[in-house]
Amino acid sequence: MRIISWNINSVRLRIGLVEKLLKQEKPDILCLQETKCPNDSFPEKNFTKLGYPHIAKNGIKGYHGVATISRVPLLRQKAVTFCGREDGRHMETVYDFNGDELSVHNFYVPAGGDEPDRQINEKFGHKLDFLAEMEAMFKRAKNKKTAKKVLLGDLNIAPYEHDVWSSKQLKNVVSHTAIEREKLAEVLAAFNWEDVARRFVPEEEKLYSWWSYRARDWLSSNRGRRLDHIWASPGLSPHVTSYRVRAEARGWDRPSDHAPVVIDLK
Repeated sequence: MRIISWNINSVRLRIGLVEKLLKQEKPDILCLQETKCPNDSFPEKNFTKLGYPHIAKNGIKGYHGVATISRVPLLRQKAVTFCGREDGRHMETVYDFNGDELSVHNFYVPAGGDEPDRQINEKFGHKLDFLAEMEAMFKRAKNKKTAKKVLLGDLNIAPYEHDVWSSKQLKNVVSHTAIEREKLAEVLAAFNWEDVARRFVPEEEKLYSWWSYRARDWLSSNRGRRLDHIWASPGLSPHVTSYRVRAEARGWDRPSDHAPVVIDLK
């Protein structure tokens, strides 16, 4: 089974790029974030034509939004509301995985604004509260050792030193501040998740999934951040056989500023 996560930054604007990725990678499950599309306007026909008829979407007009697209049938789906806001930031889908249930949590964590101080920046406070509710949800969950779960998406935090181009210069920049990194680590610990990327790419190596539109030449400057993540539960981790960032997709025509992240399961 192949699973891909991608912040697409408007699914309707970039549906051609999504189709290109599906044809190249042929995933079983594709999780999109920042779809910027209400549910009744989602381009379902495009996916159905390519063999992906099973779609779980949680979108709102103009902002945010997540969608999970699959070639394999869903057993069930559920969207959780965080911080009391219906803002399209989560979708859980469940599949049959050799007789077991595979649960995929698709997240779009709030970006947090520009100022890393909740006293003067409500968006940063919202981000911290969202992470606290994520931690509480998974801390309450059962079967931590045996359940087969994936948590993925644009988590809007680069947690480790080499997940950003300069940890020193970005230490007070939202997405790499100490408090955000600490909160994300608490979510990771809440279900004993494995950060799959850092099994396949050692922590001392630079690894990015996002490059700003502001860079004139994103490839040569390579001032990226690893904001997009895929985590596996202890019960699923042994089944994960590979991990990749499709960085070249950042150079496609009219691209998202995020690259797709891919894992394979055996």
